[in-house]
Amino acid sequence: MANQNGPLQRPLVVMMCRTLRTIGPDATLLEAARAMREAKVGALLVCEAGRYSGLVSESDLVRKGMAEAQSAEQTLVRAVMSSPLLSIDSASSAHAASEIMAEQGIRHLAVSDEGQIVGIISIRDLLRYFKNWGGL
Repeated sequence: MANQNGPLQRPLVVMMCRTLRTIGPDATLLEAARAMREAKVGALLVCEAGRYSGLVSESDLVRKGMAEAQSAEQTLVRAVMSSPLLSIDSASSAHAASEIMAEQGIRHLAVSDEGQIVGIISIRDLLRYFKNWGGL
Protein backbone atom coordinates (compact mmCIF):
# COMPACT_ATOMS: atom_id res chain seq x y z
CA MET A 1 0.00 0.00 0.00
CA ALA A 2 1.31 3.46 -0.89
CA ASN A 3 1.97 6.05 1.77
CA GLN A 4 -0.14 9.19 2.23
CA ASN A 5 1.75 11.05 -0.51
CA GLY A 6 2.02 8.05 -2.82
CA PRO A 7 0.16 7.26 -6.02
CA LEU A 8 -2.99 5.89 -4.40
CA GLN A 9 -3.58 9.15 -2.54
CA ARG A 10 -3.39 11.46 -5.56
CA PRO A 11 -6.79 12.94 -6.42
CA LEU A 12 -8.86 11.66 -9.30
CA VAL A 13 -8.74 15.09 -10.91
CA VAL A 14 -5.32 14.24 -12.37
CA MET A 15 -6.59 11.18 -14.21
CA MET A 16 -10.25 11.83 -15.02
CA CYS A 17 -11.65 12.95 -18.35
CA ARG A 18 -12.80 16.54 -17.96
CA THR A 19 -14.80 16.61 -21.20
CA LEU A 20 -18.39 15.81 -20.29
CA ARG A 21 -19.99 13.97 -23.19
CA THR A 22 -23.76 13.90 -22.86
CA ILE A 23 -26.86 12.51 -24.50
CA GLY A 24 -30.54 12.96 -23.80
CA PRO A 25 -32.68 10.17 -22.33
CA ASP A 26 -34.93 10.20 -25.39
CA ALA A 27 -32.08 9.51 -27.84
CA THR A 28 -32.01 6.04 -29.35
CA LEU A 29 -29.44 3.38 -28.58
CA LEU A 30 -28.14 3.79 -32.12
CA GLU A 31 -27.58 7.51 -31.52
CA ALA A 32 -25.79 6.73 -28.25
CA ALA A 33 -23.57 4.12 -29.91
CA ARG A 34 -22.65 6.54 -32.70
CA ALA A 35 -21.94 9.35 -30.23
CA MET A 36 -19.63 7.04 -28.26
CA ARG A 37 -17.85 5.94 -31.43
CA GLU A 38 -17.35 9.51 -32.62
CA ALA A 39 -16.07 10.70 -29.23
CA LYS A 40 -14.03 7.50 -28.71
CA VAL A 41 -15.51 6.99 -25.24
CA GLY A 42 -17.22 4.09 -23.50
CA ALA A 43 -19.94 6.07 -21.72
CA LEU A 44 -22.07 9.19 -21.92
CA LEU A 45 -23.70 11.17 -19.15
CA VAL A 46 -27.47 11.33 -19.58
CA CYS A 47 -28.61 14.93 -19.28
CA GLU A 48 -32.26 15.78 -18.73
CA ALA A 49 -33.67 19.21 -17.92
CA GLY A 50 -30.21 20.59 -17.18
CA ARG A 51 -29.17 17.87 -14.74
CA TYR A 52 -27.44 14.53 -15.00
CA SER A 53 -29.92 11.74 -14.43
CA GLY A 54 -27.71 8.77 -15.22
CA LEU A 55 -25.04 7.29 -17.42
CA VAL A 56 -25.25 5.04 -20.46
CA SER A 57 -22.27 2.82 -21.25
CA GLU A 58 -21.23 0.32 -23.88
CA SER A 59 -22.09 -2.38 -21.36
CA ASP A 60 -25.61 -0.99 -20.99
CA LEU A 61 -26.06 -1.03 -24.76
CA VAL A 62 -24.92 -4.64 -25.00
CA ARG A 63 -26.38 -6.18 -21.84
CA LYS A 64 -29.67 -4.29 -21.61
CA GLY A 65 -30.21 -3.54 -25.28
CA MET A 66 -28.73 -6.00 -27.73
CA ALA A 67 -28.80 -9.02 -25.42
CA GLU A 68 -32.51 -8.40 -24.84
CA ALA A 69 -33.10 -8.09 -28.61
CA GLN A 70 -34.07 -4.42 -28.29
CA SER A 71 -34.17 -2.39 -31.51
CA ALA A 72 -31.24 0.05 -31.55
CA GLU A 73 -33.28 2.37 -33.76
CA GLN A 74 -36.34 2.41 -31.49
CA THR A 75 -35.16 1.76 -27.93
CA LEU A 76 -34.47 4.90 -25.93
CA VAL A 77 -31.43 5.54 -23.75
CA ARG A 78 -33.72 5.92 -20.71
CA ALA A 79 -34.63 2.22 -21.04
CA VAL A 80 -31.05 1.00 -20.56
CA MET A 81 -29.17 3.76 -18.74
CA SER A 82 -27.75 3.28 -15.26
CA SER A 83 -29.55 5.51 -12.81
CA PRO A 84 -29.16 7.17 -10.38
CA LEU A 85 -25.78 8.55 -11.36
CA LEU A 86 -23.04 7.32 -9.03
CA SER A 87 -20.22 9.74 -8.31
CA ILE A 88 -17.09 10.18 -6.24
CA ASP A 89 -15.48 13.37 -4.94
CA SER A 90 -12.59 14.67 -7.04
CA ALA A 91 -10.26 14.68 -4.02
CA SER A 92 -10.73 10.94 -3.51
CA SER A 93 -8.02 8.40 -4.27
CA ALA A 94 -7.74 6.07 -7.21
CA HIS A 95 -8.04 3.23 -4.71
CA ALA A 96 -11.41 4.55 -3.48
CA ALA A 97 -12.71 4.83 -7.06
CA SER A 98 -11.50 1.31 -7.79
CA GLU A 99 -13.32 -0.03 -4.72
CA ILE A 100 -16.61 1.65 -5.68
CA MET A 101 -16.38 0.33 -9.24
CA ALA A 102 -15.69 -3.19 -8.01
CA GLU A 103 -18.49 -3.11 -5.43
CA GLN A 104 -21.03 -1.72 -7.90
CA GLY A 105 -19.85 -3.77 -10.89
CA ILE A 106 -19.38 -0.66 -13.04
CA ARG A 107 -16.66 0.61 -15.37
CA HIS A 108 -17.37 4.35 -15.30
CA LEU A 109 -17.86 6.71 -12.40
CA ALA A 110 -18.79 10.39 -12.42
CA VAL A 111 -16.42 12.68 -10.54
CA SER A 112 -17.88 15.57 -8.56
CA ASP A 113 -16.51 18.71 -6.96
CA GLU A 114 -18.72 20.52 -4.44
CA GLY A 115 -21.74 18.63 -5.74
CA GLN A 116 -21.14 19.42 -9.42
CA ILE A 117 -20.12 16.76 -11.94
CA VAL A 118 -16.71 17.76 -13.31
CA GLY A 119 -15.52 14.61 -15.06
CA ILE A 120 -15.71 10.86 -15.55
CA ILE A 121 -13.21 8.24 -14.50
CA SER A 122 -13.13 4.89 -16.26
CA ILE A 123 -11.65 1.57 -15.31
CA ARG A 124 -9.22 2.09 -18.20
CA ASP A 125 -8.07 5.39 -16.66
CA LEU A 126 -7.44 3.60 -13.37
CA LEU A 127 -5.56 0.75 -15.03
CA ARG A 128 -3.34 3.22 -16.88
CA TYR A 129 -2.74 5.13 -13.67
CA PHE A 130 -1.86 2.04 -11.60
CA LYS A 131 0.43 0.77 -14.37
CA ASN A 132 2.37 4.03 -14.42
CA TRP A 133 2.29 5.06 -10.77
CA GLY A 134 1.90 2.00 -8.61
CA GLY A 135 -0.13 -1.05 -7.82
CA LEU A 136 -3.18 -1.73 -5.73
